[in-house]
Amino acid sequence: MKLHHCVGARSFRPLWALEALGLPYELAMLPFPPRVHAKEYFALNPLGTIPLLEDGEVRMTESAAICEYLAARHGAGGLGVRPDEPDYGRYLNALHFGEATLTFPQTLVLRYGRFEPPERRNPGLVEDYSRWFLSRLKGFGAVLGERPFIAAGRFTAADISVGYALMLAEFAGLGEQLPDFAKTYWAGLQAEPSYARALAAERRAAGAQGVSPVPSPLGG
Repeated sequence: MKLHHCVGARSFRPLWALEALGLPYELAMLPFPPRVHAKEYFALNPLGTIPLLEDGEVRMTESAAICEYLAARHGAGGLGVRPDEPDYGRYLNALHFGEATLTFPQTLVLRYGRFEPPERRNPGLVEDYSRWFLSRLKGFGAVLGERPFIAAGRFTAADISVGYALMLAEFAGLGEQLPDFAKTYWAGLQAEPSYARALAAERRAAGAQGVSPVPSPLGG
């Protein structure tokens, strides 16, 4: 398998999943954004976004879907929740909640608070979508409760999906505003050995391939 990745971007989710599953893979680093700085990448992914996972004839570009695919196709019972388990629906919901609900507003916070030229920045939009993110995260706290993991009493791809949204929150300057439950939950996820392995793999590949180690979390 080959994963195309920018440092700190959404593609960190499948990178983390690959490390959690102990799967062999090639990590191809790209400058951010690849659609501007690596136009040859369009030949592989017409969207020009990352991630891109290549697995034989399979091509996938959605980070949460790639995690679900890896868990189901290559997980051998690890990182996923089976349809016959009671928490299957809970697992799927959180897996996609991490991207669709928690990551989306943060991309607007980052774009219009940091990455756009000064004349296009929008403090009001940044404030609104920061509140959006934090309010929905508070709702997630009611679902998580006192659990260390989201579903089935174990670390799964759903934790990777939500965990990346919390990683992104720190980069976006929202880390101090995270509620206590989220800080505790995120600290527990960072203690998973696969998280450190994914960070180390990212650093090694960036250095070897001459790509800046500065995070680029808008995701292509």
